[in-house]
Amino acid sequence: MTQQHSQHLIAGVNDKIPVGKSLILGLQHVLSMDLYIMPLILGGAIGLKGGDLSFLLQMSFFACGIATLLQSGLFMRYPIVQGPSYVPLAALCAIGATMGIPTMIGSLLPGAVVIMLLGVTKAFSKFIRKAIPPFIGGIIILIVGLTLVPTAVTGVFSTSGDFTVNAVGGCVTFIVLLACMIAQYRMRNSRILHMFSVIIALATGTLVSWLMGGTDFSAVGQASWFSLPHVFHFGAPQFNLQACLLMTVVYLFVLLDTTGTWFTVQAITGEPMEDERIDRGTVGEGLGCLVGALFGGTPMTGYSSNAGLIAITKVASRRVVIAGGAILVCLGFCPKLMAVITSLPTPVINGVFAMVCMTLISNGVKMVKDTVMDDRATMILGVSVMSGVSTMILPDSVIQMAPQFIQYFLSSGIAVGGTVAIVLQLLLPKTQGSEAVRTQRTDAADDSGAGSAVGGDGLKLGSGIGGGSGSGVGPGDAGEVAGAVRIASAQC
Repeated sequence: MTQQHSQHLIAGVNDKIPVGKSLILGLQHVLSMDLYIMPLILGGAIGLKGGDLSFLLQMSFFACGIATLLQSGLFMRYPIVQGPSYVPLAALCAIGATMGIPTMIGSLLPGAVVIMLLGVTKAFSKFIRKAIPPFIGGIIILIVGLTLVPTAVTGVFSTSGDFTVNAVGGCVTFIVLLACMIAQYRMRNSRILHMFSVIIALATGTLVSWLMGGTDFSAVGQASWFSLPHVFHFGAPQFNLQACLLMTVVYLFVLLDTTGTWFTVQAITGEPMEDERIDRGTVGEGLGCLVGALFGGTPMTGYSSNAGLIAITKVASRRVVIAGGAILVCLGFCPKLMAVITSLPTPVINGVFAMVCMTLISNGVKMVKDTVMDDRATMILGVSVMSGVSTMILPDSVIQMAPQFIQYFLSSGIAVGGTVAIVLQLLLPKTQGSEAVRTQRTDAADDSGAGSAVGGDGLKLGSGIGGGSGSGVGPGDAGEVAGAVRIASAQC
């Protein structure tokens, strides 16, 4: 980890945190996740009810925990929490509703193996080195921040239930977290405030919502204490060639999605991201998706919201994320504890998510500004951001006129904007003069400890985190629900 980043983190990626504190900080990661939303939407769309829907939710928690332990503990070895990806939601709804759940499960298995092979053969790391320099990584992060804003805002001001209660609970959560971050800036040595600001905000928002009658914990009393997870609860997988090919392509979008989170964690922590780590992470991503498919049909991706917590809490230790993964596994065995998490008001969680969006945008701008903005860079930035943001306002009627595969692609602003940025990066010729200036600026930034570079020994993305409030997060999953649900509802 670079010296500059180490000065702005309470604990680095490989620093050891006591077990008790790790569990508390890991719980903070779990509480701030909305990982139960995607399986609930998917289950409802494919006709699951009652015990089957509860079981899908339970298996989602369990699979997320296993995938997190694998990725953070063995493969990528970054503090990355894995959760259900929203990118393939529309495709899964269509397959599950028309061909059945066993075919939906079967469609996920080959694609997960393909992702693992991309890591084993080192093909994905070679692609990243050529196609995704720090400038493109910054654009992807910026696009994600912009495309997640509608999801966060509509989640806070939800019309589902009492609008006033939703708005007050979500806004109080956001304001409390913002106040904690301002206090962090003024009191730079307040380690407790740094580490537990998210729990403070969530607890305050939940309390306010409860006082206004907007929190319902009745599901906790109805849930059982213990239930064993098992594979293929909905029957042995069945394989349809068209469905398998479709999901294999969609998995590539999921991989692009999670790669953005890798970039962001690297930018926040300063921990090098060499080719070997990328290859291991790709294998871990595929294995996590395989686990998700076996236990419930929810492919996994690195969650940007949890990367944002690292920027807010200044604790980047893998031990904390591993503890969070262990908690998720335990929740997979205990539906009652899982019910406590799912009873947290969604607007309150989105209050935290809104702060994550803010840090996304700011960190994307930080990474982009280190590039000389010549005509080529300006074109890549403008076209890719416009393409990604346009997915938020495309009318449903226009989307439904496109072929089915294009509809899945348009459901992800990250996939659209990121793909455009990568294609332009590969196609547009580079001018020698601008490259020389860019090299000089990068060298100067490296000397001052606040730049970003592509090193000769591996991909290295860095960005300065100024003061006590500088932060950043990367693309993940939760923000894709807006576009994905729009298409899912049209098709399912």
